Amino acid sequence: MNTANFSSTSASSDQADIQKSLRKTASNMVSHLQDRADETAKLGRLPESTVHEMTDAGFFKILQPKRYGGLELQPKDFFDVQIKLAEGCMSTAWVLGVVAIHNWQLALYDDEAQEEVWGDNDNTLISSSYMPVGKVTPVEGGYRLSGKWGFSSGSKHCDWVFVGANIPAHDGKDADYRTFLVPKQDYAVIDNWNVSGLVGTGSNDIVINDVFVPEYRTHRAIDGFNCQSPGNSINNNPLYRIPFGQIFVRAVSSSSIGALQGALDTYVGINKARVGLNDAQRVALDPSAQYAAADACRVIDESKTIMYRNFDLMLDYAAKGEVPPIEERIKMRYDAALVAPKCADVVNQLFIHSGAQGIYRDHAVNRAWLDINAGRTHVANNVTKLGRNLGGNMMGLENEDHFL
Repeated sequence: MNTANFSSTSASSDQADIQKSLRKTASNMVSHLQDRADETAKLGRLPESTVHEMTDAGFFKILQPKRYGGLELQPKDFFDVQIKLAEGCMSTAWVLGVVAIHNWQLALYDDEAQEEVWGDNDNTLISSSYMPVGKVTPVEGGYRLSGKWGFSSGSKHCDWVFVGANIPAHDGKDADYRTFLVPKQDYAVIDNWNVSGLVGTGSNDIVINDVFVPEYRTHRAIDGFNCQSPGNSINNNPLYRIPFGQIFVRAVSSSSIGALQGALDTYVGINKARVGLNDAQRVALDPSAQYAAADACRVIDESKTIMYRNFDLMLDYAAKGEVPPIEERIKMRYDAALVAPKCADVVNQLFIHSGAQGIYRDHAVNRAWLDINAGRTHVANNVTKLGRNLGGNMMGLENEDHFL
């Protein structure tokens, strides 16, 4: 017997079982999330039962290193789960997306930082706000950091936070953008989340007042861009050599795909038999209503297909020890930004063709309509800016985006 082949086949079989289990659990959670929709909206954050359910299922660990209790699976495994959960609640999927991606990013940090976060509890979670608004003063061994950051999704459920800031330019060098890792005791969460869409994300403000952050708890953007971060020497799976900018942006666009699927399922289920009150005609016979359903189906399929193709390309480069060419990264970045506006355009049509009943807040299409349009406003989904960069680069202009 070839023991090596047997071992490889066994490991592959175990991984397939884990992947199947994750997808099944996510599918089973959809109805639970729908049942908790009102509670989630009233809380303005996820119910603890939802966070516990996702933790127990291992969802936050899908991209976390095995050496710290993670599953170390592939991006497709993670985004399949996120998209499925969004069918029941986009706020839940959004929080899972950004928080679980932080476990991927922590794998890029110096191992001392990873040990500090996960050494005693590998279920520890991290929120973030990457706005470059922090005030940084270099000191011996690290930095003094102060500032106020907005939109830290899931912050009430986390014990650490990533915040963005520029180390000031000096000695002819450009400003050095970094992500600073800060423990809960060194920051305050300002509960000010009062919005119309993505209500349950609890994306509150973070305030830090002159705290020390050691050098090892910072991650340089240029290292993430070059796919040569300190953690790569330990976490050497090609998974961790995907450009950071490419994987994070998918965390804030992909939940729109699942929310659109949930809205489409509701729309079809209701309109199969619904009769318009004004004309007494079946909505199912309305060409515009038919096209709205077909177009939503197209966007869902198209968005998933392009995303998975792009991750396959990036993983191929990583496996060969190569970095994707800048031209391809610009295009893939644009592909990610297109998801939210495309989903918003078609969910708007589903909303319109749902009739007057669709304006009620507890209507599933209404919730998806508000949530997808809220997600559309995230800076990472600014399709015009990224489209201009792609078009300009195609015509010989310099790249203007370094979050690639």
